[in-house]
Amino acid sequence: MADAAPLDEPTAPQERRFSWFQGLSARLLLLTVFIVVAANLLILPPSLAADEESWLLDRLRAAELATLIEETAPGGVVTDRVRSDILANAGVVSVAFQIRGERRLILQAPRLARTPYLLDLRGGGPMSLWAPVETLLRGGDRMVRVMARPRFRPGAFVEVVLPDAPLKRELLSQLGRLMVETLFTSLLAGAVVYFALTFFLVRPMQRITRAMERFRADPTDPRAAIHPSGRRDEIGRAESELDRMQADLRAALASRARLAALGEAVAKINHDLRNMLTSAQIASENLAGSGDPQVTRALPRLERALDRAITLASNVLTFGKSDEPPPDTGPTPLLAALEEAARDAGLGPGGVRLETDMDPAAEVRADPEQLYRILVNLLRNARQAIESQEPRPAPGRVLAHFFQTDKDSRLRLTDNGPGLPERVKERLFQAFTASGRQGGAGLGLAIARELAEGHGGELVLIDTGPEGACFELRLPRA
Repeated sequence: MADAAPLDEPTAPQERRFSWFQGLSARLLLLTVFIVVAANLLILPPSLAADEESWLLDRLRAAELATLIEETAPGGVVTDRVRSDILANAGVVSVAFQIRGERRLILQAPRLARTPYLLDLRGGGPMSLWAPVETLLRGGDRMVRVMARPRFRPGAFVEVVLPDAPLKRELLSQLGRLMVETLFTSLLAGAVVYFALTFFLVRPMQRITRAMERFRADPTDPRAAIHPSGRRDEIGRAESELDRMQADLRAALASRARLAALGEAVAKINHDLRNMLTSAQIASENLAGSGDPQVTRALPRLERALDRAITLASNVLTFGKSDEPPPDTGPTPLLAALEEAARDAGLGPGGVRLETDMDPAAEVRADPEQLYRILVNLLRNARQAIESQEPRPAPGRVLAHFFQTDKDSRLRLTDNGPGLPERVKERLFQAFTASGRQGGAGLGLAIARELAEGHGGELVLIDTGPEGACFELRLPRA
């Protein structure tokens, strides 16, 4: 366990402030106004074309009615003054009809200086969208010749010639009205969409954002908690997920605080433990000179145990940093390592025994010291599980079976204990979270798996049940 560093002091929440123009509300408003303006601009040419056609037809019908005066005049003769007044009132300079294939000029002004351009309205369809644009850009001093089907007189068509300056003024006036209406509808639609989206979308998102900022600054701040509104749309899902995430992070921070306190305690204990082990090592060296045969036989085993304990005490902080020393791998006799680990794990003829069918020459590619630690953890766990079983239906045993595949070497350790509880299976290899026996810290399997993964292998649970548990250690082939 690494030396526990003090947790960072929570700082006061510093919410990031944005101006209104940087917020989502302003962007939604501008986007809405832009879309409405664009939509109105798209309908502007058809609207102007319809207005121009209506204006021209009004002048044409007025001219058509004015020609009836000629037929009612005494002798069918109209003076030049009366003709001028009729044309001025109709807004045209000449009127003609085509009756039975013959074109008849009813009213005519003096000869025109410029040839007029033609607009034929006899098709019955909408006017060309380019016509009002051309009138606005080039009109003002030209004459336009308009043809349409007559309404009040028989004939194939009625034709009038009139100046386009009044038409241009009318289109400019209509364009101004349309632009004012476009601006008004754009602002009105933008305001409606703005307030609707602000209420349904922006304000909930602002609430979620503020909760995230406060939680990041101080997870313990009660204002940082998000309270789901119960909505069933994406906003409601985001609120629910944020609420669950905050709960998970608070639990993780609480666990971190406990582990930090535990790390500080372990660091102090480790310091004192190393001094005690050093004293025990010095005492064992003094025993070497006693000459007692029993002491001489037991002393090598005691020295190996003390050496390993001192090494483990020196490296225990490394585990807390999740950084085990890299293994110094090489061909390692598996049977010898397994028997040594079994003795130190408490397996023997008088209790839980080790049974194996492997070849004495079998080797794996591993670090001998780390392989020993893996095997000791697995065998000690198996022995303790078997010994905790009351009553014991059969003598305790751990069966070791070794085999190789095309990719790796595998060692299976199967015991006849009570198996693992269901509550620990999901987090079996997590430190401090899973232990199958009372008083266990849940470190043994976590250390064993970390060491196996450091070799490029893995440690997995193959099976567990009332008949026992089976673990498999996978290492690279020798």
